[in-house]
Amino acid sequence: MDWIDALILGIIQGLSEYLPISSSGHLEIFKQVLGVDLDPDASLEFSVMLHVATVLSTIVVLWREFWPLCVSFFTFRRDDRFFYVCKILLSCIPVAIVGLFFKDAISALFEGNLKVVGACLLVTAALLAFAYFTRTGPALKNPAGAKPARDITWLDAFIIGCGQAVAVLPGLSRSGTTIATGILLGDKREQVAKFSFFMVIIPILGEGLLDIKEMISPDAAAVAAGASVGMLPLLTGFLASFIVGCMACKWMIDIVKKGKLVWFAVYCVAAGALCLLY
Repeated sequence: MDWIDALILGIIQGLSEYLPISSSGHLEIFKQVLGVDLDPDASLEFSVMLHVATVLSTIVVLWREFWPLCVSFFTFRRDDRFFYVCKILLSCIPVAIVGLFFKDAISALFEGNLKVVGACLLVTAALLAFAYFTRTGPALKNPAGAKPARDITWLDAFIIGCGQAVAVLPGLSRSGTTIATGILLGDKREQVAKFSFFMVIIPILGEGLLDIKEMISPDAAAVAAGASVGMLPLLTGFLASFIVGCMACKWMIDIVKKGKLVWFAVYCVAAGALCLLY
């Protein structure tokens, strides 16, 4: 993989991590389009770099909300911010179970299968459209007849977390699934978007730590994995994912507030159909 391939994949990761179009699905699509065929160790290292970059972009964009949450939680203030972090931790339980016990099986079963990606993109489209026409669309057209949106409850946090766990399938958008689930539950759209972005930080960091543990294992091949990727592609992919991720995070929050998710449903239908035909 050269630096141009890494640049393209970094841009795709930065965009698709936040936009409801599936980062794992689009990375798989573009790897096949570009003809990128990395060995497992190199692919693991590159994936870790891209995901760490998107986590950092979330923290940078939402820093004014992120830092007070950290202060409240780690100083045990037991205020609204403290319990908000507790809700985030609760939402991470389902994906932690899936990641610890089923990650390898899912990867082995679906990796490189564009038919699965296409089918999951169609499911993402259906979920976004359903959320729009049952909650967002009617609420915008008839505010008086719509139920007022509420804050995220403990049960809502867990259900949204279950949505995140299901979205480990390639092509099923994590942000699309979690945001649509929150909207269907009747939660405030802007709150759902930010909660969705915050709740992915812990799973990505946890997965990154596990992957790093694999890379620094006594296995000499794993230790030398970086040599098969190269420092320039790694740095290029990281910077591209971080910069584009910052822009996409801000853009997505604005899109959710305006209730425009249905347009991504149209895109997912087209992308999913192309994957199935291809």
